[in-house]
Amino acid sequence: MIQIEADASEEWDSSTDWPALAARAVCAALAESGRDDLLKGKASVEVSVRLTGDDEVRALNRSWRGTDCATNVLSFPMFDPEQGVPEGAEILLGDVVVAHGVCSREAEEKGIAITDHAAHLVVHGTLHLVGHDHEDGDAQADAMEALERRALASLGIADPYEVMA
Repeated sequence: MIQIEADASEEWDSSTDWPALAARAVCAALAESGRDDLLKGKASVEVSVRLTGDDEVRALNRSWRGTDCATNVLSFPMFDPEQGVPEGAEILLGDVVVAHGVCSREAEEKGIAITDHAAHLVVHGTLHLVGHDHEDGDAQADAMEALERRALASLGIADPYEVMA
């Protein structure tokens, strides 16, 4: 069972069901993550997604990463991807936090819908929660991009890296 706790602050347009979008993105990322042990009913998995403003993300980035600026997405893993998953375990994978202003500006620059870009950022952040990392070299970055592409395709979202090319 996958449980997603998601909320969106007032910066996020209320005409979109952001928690539902976040839940779909998390499920798509986990389905492509290679962590079948988290998906086959062996464990109860929880992910928290917070869609908030740039100020909150900047404060988190400053506190946790020592970088005093807003970024598009932050991930706070609470799960050691090297550990096995015991039958019936309850696993809190961690938190994904997305900054509205950065997400909105990036979507506009790329000429894509903010909903598509937000879904991409949630997929990206979720993959970090289960141990994928694009900062560990080109091979890992390419592998993570491939997972993102497949997860987004399953949601009907165009390849974000083609748009950027």
